[in-house]
Amino acid sequence: MTLAAFYGIFIPFLGTSLGSACVLFMKNSMSDTLKRILTGFAAGVMVAASVWSLLIPSLEQAESMGTWSFVPAAVGFWLGILFLLLLDHVIPHLHIGSEETEGPKSKLQKTTMLLLAVTLHNIPEGMAVGVVFAGYISGNASISAMGALTLAIGIAIQNFPEGAIISMPLRAEGVGKGRAFAGGVLSGIVEPVAAFLTILAAGVVVPVLPYLLSFAAGAMIYVVVEELIPEMSEGNHSNIGTIFFAVGFCIMMILDVALG
Repeated sequence: MTLAAFYGIFIPFLGTSLGSACVLFMKNSMSDTLKRILTGFAAGVMVAASVWSLLIPSLEQAESMGTWSFVPAAVGFWLGILFLLLLDHVIPHLHIGSEETEGPKSKLQKTTMLLLAVTLHNIPEGMAVGVVFAGYISGNASISAMGALTLAIGIAIQNFPEGAIISMPLRAEGVGKGRAFAGGVLSGIVEPVAAFLTILAAGVVVPVLPYLLSFAAGAMIYVVVEELIPEMSEGNHSNIGTIFFAVGFCIMMILDVALG
C-alpha cells in the first residue's frame, strides 16, 4: 500500500470524527429540519459517488468485453445489494427515530443498536474508498490518484453530517457528551478497516476490480434507498431533504468531474 493510499483511507474517518464533535458544542438535540437536511445531503453525495466514482469506472474497465461489458457492473451491483440485505438481517440494529429493532432479537442496549445501524452505513463507504485506491495502486489507467482522493474527500464531506446524526441522538438519549462523541467516532472506525481489507482483496485478484467497484456502489445505493431516503422524507415539509439531496449530488458530481 502506498503512503497516499494509507492516508487516503483515513480521510472519511476524519469527516465522521469532526461531525461527531458537534455534540461537544451544540444543544442536546437536533431539529427535524436539520436532520432532514443532513440526511438528504449525505444521500445525494452517496448516489453521485456510486455513479461517477464506482459504476462508470467499472463499466470503463470492462470495455474489452464489448457488448457484455455491463456484466461486471450488473453482477457486482447486485452482490453489493444482497450483501447489505444480509447484514441487515443478521446484525441487530436500531435506526434513529425508530423504536423497532431490526435484525435478530437482541438484549443489546438501545444506544449500542443505534451505533450498529450507523456502522452498517459505513461498511460500504469504506469499501468504496478502498476499492478505488486499490485500482490506483494496481496502476489502472482509468483511476488516478486525484480520482481516488476525490472520492475519499466526498465520502468525508457526507460523513460529517452522519457523525453529527449519530452523536446528537446519543446525547439526547442521556449519554454524556464525551461518550456520545466517542460513539460517533467509533461508528466510523469501520471505514478505514473496510477500506484496508478491500485493498488487500483487490491486490490479490486485480481482475475482479470492476466487480468490486460495482459491489461497493450497490451496497451504498442499498443504504440510501433503505434508510437515508425514508429518514429524509419523514413528516411534513420533507422537500427540504430532497433539495439537499440534490445539493449533495451536485457537489459530489462536480468534485468527481473537475478533480477526478
